[in-house]
Amino acid sequence: MKATIKTQGRQFTVQEGDILFVNRYPETEAGSTVTISDVLMVGNGEDVRFGTPLVDGASVEATILENKRGEKVRIFKKKRRKGYRRRRGHRQELSVIKITSIKA
Repeated sequence: MKATIKTQGRQFTVQEGDILFVNRYPETEAGSTVTISDVLMVGNGEDVRFGTPLVDGASVEATILENKRGEKVRIFKKKRRKGYRRRRGHRQELSVIKITSIKA
């Protein structure tokens, strides 16, 4: 069974057993369970239900495998011939989740 979910400001199409990298869930630790109730589509093959905008009664359960930080992104600004240079970096906080069950 497949489902399209909306979590942390992004949409994903998932199946049971999929592993996703999403923005970190606040105040969670590795091993905890998260229930995602924003399900936009659920079903498989001919038996598919679409929500307007959400499917009533559908939810997806996920287990947090780990919380980590993503790769560093460097931001560099420069204005030529002015001596203006700025360099900054950013690392996004991520949660690695595994989809355990899809309830329709």
